[in-house]
This record gives sequence, structure tokens and C-alpha cells, in this order.
Amino acid sequence: MTNWQQIIGSVPRRSFTPDVVWADLGPGPWARLDRNTDPDQWDEIVALDQPLVTQFEDGRTEGEGVASSSLSMPKMVIEFLEQLDPFDGHRVLDIGTGAGWTAALLSARVGADNVTTIEVDAKLSAKAAERLNAAGYEPRVIVGDGTYGWGEGAPYDRIHATCAVPRVPYAWVEQTRPGGVIVTPFSAGFGYGAVLRLDVLNDGTAVGKFTASADYMMLRAQRPAHGPARSWTQAAKRDVRVNRTRLDPRSLPYGPVSIDLTIATLVPGVVSRFYTEGDEATLWVLDRESHEGAWASVDYEPGQPDYEVQQAGDRSLWDETEAAYLQWLRWGRPDITRFGITITPDTQTIWLDTPTNPIH
Repeated sequence: MTNWQQIIGSVPRRSFTPDVVWADLGPGPWARLDRNTDPDQWDEIVALDQPLVTQFEDGRTEGEGVASSSLSMPKMVIEFLEQLDPFDGHRVLDIGTGAGWTAALLSARVGADNVTTIEVDAKLSAKAAERLNAAGYEPRVIVGDGTYGWGEGAPYDRIHATCAVPRVPYAWVEQTRPGGVIVTPFSAGFGYGAVLRLDVLNDGTAVGKFTASADYMMLRAQRPAHGPARSWTQAAKRDVRVNRTRLDPRSLPYGPVSIDLTIATLVPGVVSRFYTEGDEATLWVLDRESHEGAWASVDYEPGQPDYEVQQAGDRSLWDETEAAYLQWLRWGRPDITRFGITITPDTQTIWLDTPTNPIH
């Protein structure tokens, strides 16, 4: 197996880190790190095994709003590259160039002539190309929507995505030769996502398993509605149904990532938010596509025998979510590695233990 630690040592992350980045250093807003004004702090934080945000709101703001590009923590980069496991001379498509670091690591492994990297943001792509050239690598750098892959360079032996998807684009399967591998963060909507490794078969399908948790930014073409949870409650006047539950809502976000995958599969079309303030907490389940859609909230208060539930819209999202969690318990609290997925031209099916046991 490739020694990715050794390759990272020869292609350090700092060589691809912009002068200004943001890091989560604890409670409060993102910490802004500027190499020009405080090089010692910049060096210290960049050397840590944690993600560094390089862009917010697709470049429309600085340090505010939703993070839209980042340099991943080295530990997770290695996790994905080990799952990818490219061989000498393999042709690799890297989806989501970002700062260019993973394209450089792949170039160091299989040769830059064998690497194509695609980025939807033209400014990020241009900066990444500059860094790659400065580091001595010249992969093919493409500006485009990674949803569609890059057919001109197909077939690929490996496809490596640095952005999460709730639905694996079939173009990725089509552009991978039989026996090839696709590795991507997978985030179906509820809670955290997971690392997904797919093997492409010779019948036009791909099958694979989830290997670990992974919280990544979404592929831009597949982003859900975003904003604070209250955006859903204020979007339209509607009747709110109030009841109570005995299930501690913290059991879901504090549990293993296999809970998130189970709920995302059994309660399709939702996203979640979890807020804490002191000893209190609120879990929200929200329509994925629109602030006008259904929503539910559950408030945890310490010492209470049960908790208030509010639900609105054409679905009772907490009832569905609670049922999905209890189903996960009935299955014996399966780990994420027991779940897999099958991709065909028309379907995407999550299964438990074997493809013949789909969950619905």
C-alpha cells in the first residue's frame, strides 16, 4: 500500500495554503489567520491536523456565512487516498480542486500526466494551478461542474471527490473503467456524512461500502436549502402541531454516524440542525429543498420526563425520524461499516450487510 504519510511529507499542506485562512479554535466565530500579519500563528495552526476554511459563500463574503471551500485535515485526506489506492500509471479524476493539494498528492503518486482535476469555481481553479506549477506539478486543471465528471479524459481508473454528495452522479460510474474505484464523501442529508468506496462493475453498476464518518462540504450542484432553522418556521404561516416525546433528542446527534445514514435513508428529503445552549438543546429536522417545506423541532430540557415536539407541514418529520432511530436500535445498533450502496443508471439503494438486504 502507498505510504501517503511519506508523500505528504514531500508535498506539505502549507505549500497549498492561502495567506488568509480560517480555523475553528473553540467557542465563538472562526479565527482568521493571516500569514502576512502573524506568520507564527499561521504556521502553528496550519501544521495542526484540522481543516482550514479558504472561502465562504462561494467567495461573496470573507469569514462569514457558509464555508464553501477548505483544506481538509491531513488525517481525512489520508483516509480517502488510502481507500482510493491508485496504482502506478493509473488515470485519476480529482473532483473539487480547491486549493490544489490533493491534486498534487495524486500527481506525486501516479504522475501529473495521469491526473485531471476539476473545480467549479474559476478563481479557485486559477489559484490552484499557480500553486501546482510552483510545486512542480502540471496535472490537467479544468474549470467545470464536477457533477458531470470530465468525459474527455475518460475512462479513469480512479475517481476521487473532495466534496460530499447525497446522490452519486452516474456520470462518475460511466467514466470509470470496470474494476475501477470511486471514493467520495457521502452525505444523504441528516447529520454527518461518511466515507464511501465504490467498485465499478462491468454491467454499468457500482457497489461499495461506507468505511468511516466524514463531514465535508456539499457538491455545489447538490446543495440543500441552507440558513438557520428558524428560516423554515418563518417562511410561511402554517398550523403547528405540538406533542411530546420520551426519546431524548440528543441520542441522535451524539450517537454514531450510522444513525445519520439510517435516518437519511428512511426519512428522505431532509436535513438536520442541532443547537445547544448551556444544558439545553434543540434538534431540528427540516425539508431539504425549501424553507417552505415541512419541519419539526424537539427541545431537550434537563430533568424532564419527556420533551416538547413541534411539527408543521405535510409530513410529521419527528415521527418519521423517531421511527427510523428505533429501527436502527432493532437492527442492533449496526456500525457504519455494515452499510453499503448500489448505484445503477436509475437508482441508488442503501443496504445493510448485503446488497440483497436493502433498507427502505
